[in-house]
Amino acid sequence: MSGKIKSRSAANADSISGSVSCDERILRDCHQMYIEPDSGLITIAQTVGVTLLPPRKKITVMLMGNHSAGKSSFINWYVEEHIQRTGVAIETQGFSFVTSGRKRESLTGNATLHLYPHFKPLQDFKGLSEYLGTEICTSRQKRFSLVTFVDSPGLVDGDMKYPFDVDQAILWLGELCDLILVFFDPMGQALCKRTLSIVEKLNEKQGDRLRFYLSKADEAGGESDRQRVMMQIVQELCKRPGLNKCGFDMPTIYVPNPNKPSRCVNQIEEACRTIEKTINQTVQNTLNSLEKDCNLITEAITETLHNDRQCSIENRRARFKGCLLGMLGFTVPLLLLVALVLGSLSRGVLELMLGDKGTEALSLYVAPAVKAFESLSVEVQLYSCAGLVLLSFIFLLLARFSFRTKPTLSGKQKRQLQEKLEYVQEVVKTKKKNLYEEYLRQSVGDQDMN
Repeated sequence: MSGKIKSRSAANADSISGSVSCDERILRDCHQMYIEPDSGLITIAQTVGVTLLPPRKKITVMLMGNHSAGKSSFINWYVEEHIQRTGVAIETQGFSFVTSGRKRESLTGNATLHLYPHFKPLQDFKGLSEYLGTEICTSRQKRFSLVTFVDSPGLVDGDMKYPFDVDQAILWLGELCDLILVFFDPMGQALCKRTLSIVEKLNEKQGDRLRFYLSKADEAGGESDRQRVMMQIVQELCKRPGLNKCGFDMPTIYVPNPNKPSRCVNQIEEACRTIEKTINQTVQNTLNSLEKDCNLITEAITETLHNDRQCSIENRRARFKGCLLGMLGFTVPLLLLVALVLGSLSRGVLELMLGDKGTEALSLYVAPAVKAFESLSVEVQLYSCAGLVLLSFIFLLLARFSFRTKPTLSGKQKRQLQEKLEYVQEVVKTKKKNLYEEYLRQSVGDQDMN
């Protein structure tokens, strides 16, 4: 089995195009090692009762904020294509997934949930399925091939009613996303209470994934106006205990427009670096998870084989114990039968059958028992015989229960588990080591790898 697995894995590795980036190839290879139908880690783990989830090939970045905060414009700028509609009105009314693919395509809610099965619980939110969509484009700009953007609905206060529970949907998505970009715009909606409330709740569990940005900073007027807007936002955030923390950072960003130059400092590349840092961290986490899962499978297979050996030993003991009790169960009635037969025979017949010495030896050993038995009354003799028969029955009953053995693996099953163990230890772990070295070589020299 291991030889076939090795050849298949090598063939899969060779089939991957060399045009993809190193990080993309690493994530793809790791994902492939999990989902192989016959030799994947998920299939191997299931044989020993372990459940594994395949790593995702892309990171998920959710953008949230009030309406017209520039979320869709940022996505269009990042992919360098006009994918999302933009405008002052609330253009994004549902959740829109933006990802890279082979051709331009738009998917509806059901197709989106088939594409992203880990987001299927979204269909449990009443009315949300109709407001799910996916935009697939062929852009390879920046690190878009490793990113799936989630464009969330624009948030507003007041009487605005959403067709679904937008607050709970964003909170649920926040648990699955790798990065959450919160956009505050300077045009009066930055202090939207709904936005701040959701951010505060997200911060309780996903605080390390939250990043804040003052979007459309070029529309805030002069430098003093921008500083005043940022002070207002920071003051409002600090009023909420969960968001009042040290090291708060909120870079100013805006989509650059060559026809509309601005003297405002644009830190939009900082957002790109944040996304790239998350990608790098995801690659490391994926490789670390691969090693942990390999160790988990190794321990499970080793424990399964060990438990099987222990079961085999216990089964042998049970069989020996059953045989012993069975022999005792049959010996008692057999002795009674022999005593009855010998008691009914005359001495001449016994000497003819056993000889003089045999008859004397039999009399020597049996005579005391016969005398003791004959000294008993008839009623006691009957009770004694019944007791011996009952004892024999108990021995036979215990022997039957002792013969109950635990199920064990067949020779073929043990060989297959051993092959899987060798495959995980020799093939998968070796490939994981090579992938880690390939990843590290992007940053350090060969002399540091030794």
